Amino acid sequence: MAQVGIVMGSDSDLSVMAKAAQSLEKFGISYTINIISAHREADVLVDYCNKAEQGETKVLIAGAGMAAALPGMMAALCPSIPVIGVPIAGSGAALGGNDAVYSILQMPPGIPVATVAVNGGANAGILAAKILAASDEAMAKKLREYTQNMKAEVMAKDAKLQELGYRDYTK
Repeated sequence: MAQVGIVMGSDSDLSVMAKAAQSLEKFGISYTINIISAHREADVLVDYCNKAEQGETKVLIAGAGMAAALPGMMAALCPSIPVIGVPIAGSGAALGGNDAVYSILQMPPGIPVATVAVNGGANAGILAAKILAASDEAMAKKLREYTQNMKAEVMAKDAKLQELGYRDYTK
């Protein structure tokens, strides 16, 4: 069984949730990815969560738009597995993903869901890696290297900017 389960409520969420998968792949983390509608397949969701609780899944990433019931339901059904919610702004969503943000954030006491930015699939994958790193020094080392690589990229971009002769005109 995979370390991380990625679940989305609709195939329209795949472009966002694929970024979570790509982040996990960077760190060599095994994952599964499924489409399960909390509203249309409640029985399937219950079965998925029961199997996750009994298996080796360490983190769940749940992406949902609009009413965004999926992350909260998974958190309720998986009391021992952290759930990261990814609010998704659907293409036709009038509220730009804010409805999903509020649905995921407003969980009752005892049913927490970690929440990333709207369409923040990549950060959800990185947060899952950080959760795993709490008990895995090799993963922690990969995350430190990842952070150092990001720093080096920014420094290289700044050096290139300076090389081109740009000055601080704000002074």
